[in-house]
Amino acid sequence: MEFTTFLWTTVAAFLTLAVFSFLYKDNPMYKFAEHLFVGVSAGYFVIILWHGALVPNLFKKLADGDWWYFVPGILGVMMFARFFKKSSWISRWPLAMYIGISTGLAIPLEMANRVNRQLWAMMEPINWSSFWGERYLDIGSGYSELFIFVGTISALVYFFFSKAHTGAFGAVAKFGIWTLMLGFGASFGFTVMARISLFINRIQYLDINWGQTAFNAADTSNVNYHVGFQALFWAVWLIFLVYAVFEFKKYLSNRDKPSQAAGTSA
Repeated sequence: MEFTTFLWTTVAAFLTLAVFSFLYKDNPMYKFAEHLFVGVSAGYFVIILWHGALVPNLFKKLADGDWWYFVPGILGVMMFARFFKKSSWISRWPLAMYIGISTGLAIPLEMANRVNRQLWAMMEPINWSSFWGERYLDIGSGYSELFIFVGTISALVYFFFSKAHTGAFGAVAKFGIWTLMLGFGASFGFTVMARISLFINRIQYLDINWGQTAFNAADTSNVNYHVGFQALFWAVWLIFLVYAVFEFKKYLSNRDKPSQAAGTSA
């Protein structure tokens, strides 16, 4: 077993547990892991930007004789004027051009992906021939097209405030509320499942990458793997447990101080 493999995988495991310690409360170990992550990410993306953007898109172009690339290069240098108070106004020119160009590129894409495609899905003709489903496990699939149409109209009716939401109009608006809640719930559930997958990935890392790789145990039936990994795993958790008990005792002592002070003054 190489010591460097054991060292770096153990450091990564400790940082993973340090991040999870925030579930208890904000603490120095979590702050250390958070600051380290932000710093390493910033340094990593600086290198990616240098080798993935500046070198091929600026320096290489200039070396090939495309001298007009000096213009975006000068605009990029002008952004650094923001760090100086007297000349910070210079950075407004490249920022204005960057924001304007980005907006012009983003608006058509957003309209195409978030508006036009949604409108097309609503206006697509309903396939009445498969309304009841085509297969045994696909019963009721034909309802989806009808639901998209009715749900979209109902949601738009809900946002129509020029008429009171009463009677049949109010019933349609109420159905629009349910449609919106279903959409928000599905989006929230998708986000939660994405976070759960990240959690599962970190748990697998603790077992596979840390437990097996760090202890050089490709065969999990190895006795040394089980004994060594479990000993180190529970040792790390014991450190967190001791810290949690210490913080809880400190919380109890701080909670009792106001009452003791009140009794002394009385």
